[in-house]
Amino acid sequence: MSTVLTTGGLGFIGSHTCVELINAGYDVLIIDSLYNCQINTLSNLKKIFLLEEDKKKGEIYFRKGDLRNKKWLDEVFCEFKNKKKEIISVIHFAGLKAVEESIKDPLKYWDWNTSTTLSLLWVMNNHKCYNLLFSSSATIYGIGCVEKINEDHEKAPINPYGNTKLTIEKILSDLYESAPNNWKIVNLRYFNPAGSHHSGLIGEEPISVPKNLFPLILKTGLKKRSQLYIFGKDWPTPDGTCIRDFIHISDLAKAHLASLKFLIKNEPQKISFNIGTGVGYSVLEVVKTFIKVNNINIPYIFRDRRPGDHYYSVANNSQALSYLEWEPSKTLEDMCRDSWNFATKKEFKFLK
Repeated sequence: MSTVLTTGGLGFIGSHTCVELINAGYDVLIIDSLYNCQINTLSNLKKIFLLEEDKKKGEIYFRKGDLRNKKWLDEVFCEFKNKKKEIISVIHFAGLKAVEESIKDPLKYWDWNTSTTLSLLWVMNNHKCYNLLFSSSATIYGIGCVEKINEDHEKAPINPYGNTKLTIEKILSDLYESAPNNWKIVNLRYFNPAGSHHSGLIGEEPISVPKNLFPLILKTGLKKRSQLYIFGKDWPTPDGTCIRDFIHISDLAKAHLASLKFLIKNEPQKISFNIGTGVGYSVLEVVKTFIKVNNINIPYIFRDRRPGDHYYSVANNSQALSYLEWEPSKTLEDMCRDSWNFATKKEFKFLK
């Protein structure tokens, strides 16, 4: 039996993808350093599989470690090969992801995001594991676009986080060109994941101070902060706030499963997919929808624009819809409802 390795698999996107993989019959090995996630996510994943035992078809394994330690990572690959559970595919989620933090501490982002990837690729190559899904980002496209963004759009990141993602994509291009008959590489360029698993057992729960919109809304709704800050009310949009393409985390997780199936069944290639809904919502629309759907109060005030932000980012997802057996189905209301369900579960807590 073969195994899919998910690096950073206890994070927000990784954990939801693990649910889809295991329910589809894949054995999954999660490697996570627990730098910005919690070990109780693993136990909550297991609770989901107990609740949905009729769906569960694969097994789950966990190893705590730092991907930058190539010797240790090589030993993990050897361990699973010796167990007759050879790692044949990798989904690489691991990395730092806060735009604002990357501007303040770029060296940390360059070190972490690129060095973990290079170490992983060395070990994969040594073990002839050539199937890779990379967790990229729409931030590689930069600013200035007022239309939906397709995969050929100009790559011009405006912050260190986006620069690290684009650099890794370039590394993967070079790697593919060095052995085009071996490597199968898919870059998934996420737009804005939100929501949580319908059980409320897993969701976005960062250990560090939350930076993304939905965790900040949740923290405000739980009265763990007095008000929500909306950065900029003078952007060139209908209500003056930034527009983003929010995608339900379950739809995003299903896109990973569809991409893995696509990668395995097709010939070696390197291809990129935008993963979004193709629908844009303003920050103010999201806040007002959250208030309406959950019948709660979210106090908010406007602040100056943040450095590194851009006002419009919406996916042209036609390539993903065409190549993958996948289509997003969840609404903004679903994202608001499911994320609040997660936040109000007793298992949920923000540590900071």
